[in-house]
Amino acid sequence: MDWERLADFIAQHQFLLRAGQRIYRSRRKLATAAMSVLAVMLAYHVVFAANGMVAYQRKRAEQDRLQRDIVRLQQENDRISQRVRELKSDPRAIEREAREQLKYARPGEVVYISPEARSQSSTATAQKR
Repeated sequence: MDWERLADFIAQHQFLLRAGQRIYRSRRKLATAAMSVLAVMLAYHVVFAANGMVAYQRKRAEQDRLQRDIVRLQQENDRISQRVRELKSDPRAIEREAREQLKYARPGEVVYISPEARSQSSTATAQKR
């Protein structure tokens, strides 16, 4: 590299020399500012990035909700399984189901059907046709 030409260029352009001196004198301030900007960018990334704290909290809330749904569905499944076992083996459960759904009655019993239930069943039947 031609050092003489560089020295001549700098001598002709004194503002470059003064700017270089100012930058050199304020190098600590510039380094501090650069590190501050870097720290702010890093903090923003930690909080708001795709896997940041905000996303983590959202995923954690979704996991809690799904866990509650799993527990609720397991309880419902257990209840339905128990009901199926009862209907397969317990004569009283079978009779109760037949009385409720099919409106069966024992000989000598009288079954009363309210007008509301009758109108609902006739409406449902009319809508099925």
